[in-house]
Amino acid sequence: MPPRRAGRFDRVVVTGLSGAGKTLALRALEDVGYFCVDNLPLDLLPNLLALYRRWGRRLARVAVGVDVRTGLPKGGLARSLERFKAEDPDARILFLDADNATLLRRFSETRRRHPLSGPVSQGIRRERVSLRKVKAQVDRVIDTSHLNPAEVKEVVIRALDLHHPRGMLVTVMSFGYKHGLPMHADLVWDVRFLPNPNWVSRLRRLDGRKPAVARYVLNSPLTKAFLEKEKDLLSLLLDAFAREGKSYLTIAVGCTGGRHRSVAIAEAVARFIRSRRRGEVRIVHRDLALT
Repeated sequence: MPPRRAGRFDRVVVTGLSGAGKTLALRALEDVGYFCVDNLPLDLLPNLLALYRRWGRRLARVAVGVDVRTGLPKGGLARSLERFKAEDPDARILFLDADNATLLRRFSETRRRHPLSGPVSQGIRRERVSLRKVKAQVDRVIDTSHLNPAEVKEVVIRALDLHHPRGMLVTVMSFGYKHGLPMHADLVWDVRFLPNPNWVSRLRRLDGRKPAVARYVLNSPLTKAFLEKEKDLLSLLLDAFAREGKSYLTIAVGCTGGRHRSVAIAEAVARFIRSRRRGEVRIVHRDLALT
């Protein structure tokens, strides 16, 4: 996303799927000095700004949260965003997204009803369809599926180039192919060719975080050769992604079940990235509890 021109009035629109983190994004922007309004029809924004000017308050940074509820009648939100961008090309639009399983879990945890009513799963499907045209015209899509609330806020701030306190946020994720590919990974490495601790009885019930399993995987000559080449490639890619202004990166490492090889390699990759100070690193072992 291009940075805001110096000296211009800064307007940001935050939209996306219910449960994907729009409220967290607005809170993050409020923390860095934005005047934030949620669920305001965009057509009313000029009236709001005029009202504040009459009160003698000049707003330099404004963030507006909009969703499918402020887009009625059907298609109204997409048309409103199109007019908004035409009037102010420097305005920036963020779209918060997450996979269906994550959205269902978040609604279950909070016990909230979906704003489109009916079963939550049906509401999610309807909302995705309603926001398809909106998503196609935004400046940046942020997937929050594997981010906690603090990380959502951090990624939003970085996406707007407001500050970069710790560099790029890198998530290293282990997974098992039998449980499906991660849908939003930027890089995927298949390590099913490495020696498998599952066939060693004393290691079968352990996971890749245990020293015995890690030694079995990492001390293999094949693993050592693989990691040497992977480190060279990682150094190149991390620098390139950082230069392109990427705020967060997900590296997925997969084996059959997501318990032994992928976990050990993911831990090794995370250690390497931390040692090179290439950004903030977090580890997610997606399928460890399933195996």
